[in-house]
Amino acid sequence: MRLTPYNATSMNDGNSQSGDKYLDEVSRNLGWVTSGEQERLRKKRVAIAGLGGVGGDHFLTLIRLGIERFNLSDFDSFETVNFNRQTGATRSSVGRPKLDVMIKLALDINPNLDIRRFPNGVTTENTQAFLTDVDIYIDGLDFFAVNARRAVFSACNRMKIPAITAAPLGMGVAWLNFLPGRMSFEEYFRMEGHSESEQLVRFLVGLAPSALHSSYLVDPSTIDLKNHKGPSTRMACQMCAGVAGTEALKILLGRGEIQSAPVSLHFDVYLNRFKRSWLPWGNANPLQRIRLSIGRKKLLNALVESKGSNRNSVPDAA
Repeated sequence: MRLTPYNATSMNDGNSQSGDKYLDEVSRNLGWVTSGEQERLRKKRVAIAGLGGVGGDHFLTLIRLGIERFNLSDFDSFETVNFNRQTGATRSSVGRPKLDVMIKLALDINPNLDIRRFPNGVTTENTQAFLTDVDIYIDGLDFFAVNARRAVFSACNRMKIPAITAAPLGMGVAWLNFLPGRMSFEEYFRMEGHSESEQLVRFLVGLAPSALHSSYLVDPSTIDLKNHKGPSTRMACQMCAGVAGTEALKILLGRGEIQSAPVSLHFDVYLNRFKRSWLPWGNANPLQRIRLSIGRKKLLNALVESKGSNRNSVPDAA
C-alpha cells in the first residue's frame, strides 16, 4: 500500500492480473461492446467523489462494466437514515466508513481492482491529486456539497477531464455532461459570488429546468436546507448509475452521441416523461432567470413549512 499526499492511499497499485477469469466475468457485456472495447474499458481510470446513494451505485456499476482502476473519495460513515437508498447501508455497516464498506464490496466482485483512496474527501487542496491519471470524473457528492463540487468540476475543466453529474430527483434522473473545450460547470451554473442557498437553487434549477419532479412532491416541508436534508428514493439513485455508466461508456470509447452542457437531460419514470433542455448561457439565460425566481419562491415556501425554518435562510436574488 502506497501513501500519497492528502492522505490518499492506494490498493493493488500494480497491473491487474490478466487471464480467462476476467473475460468470463465480463463476457455478457460483449455484443454491446467488442472484446477490444472491453479491454480498453478495463484500463481506464475513473474518479468518483462520494460513495453514498448515487456514488456507491456508480462505483459498482462501473466495476461490473469491467473497469478496474478508480480514484475514490468519501469521508462519511453509514447511518440508519441511509437505508432507504444506499447500497452499502446495512445493519452491519452502520458507523463504518462508506469508503471501506464499498471497497470491500467491490473487491468481492473483482479482487484485482486498482483503487486509490481519498478518505478525507475532496477539497480545493487535493483535487489535483484526486484527478491524477483520471480518464473521466463521475459526481457522487451529496447535493449540498456545493464547495467540493465546484472545486472538483473546476479542476476537471482545468485538467481537460470529462465530467458527469447525474442527480436523483423524485423518481427520475437529471444529468449533464461537461466535456473538455466546451461549456464548463461554472459557465453553466454561474454560482460564483452567491450564498450557499442560492448556489443550491442554481444547481437544482440548472440540472432540471423543466422541474418534472416537483409536480408530485407531496410534502415540501421535508426539504430542510438548514440541516442539509431532503427526500430521495432508491429508484432514482439506480437510474443515476445507469445513465452515468452509459454516458461514461460512450465518452471513454468515443462512440455514440454525447450531449454536453448547455444541454441538460431529465427522465422521470413516475410521469413517464423525458425532457431535453437547451440553455445557451446556462443560468444566465433570460428564461432560466425566470425559473430561478420561481425556484426561490418554492424554496421559501418549503422553508416556511418546515419546522424551525425562517426567512433568513432564503437565497439571495440573482
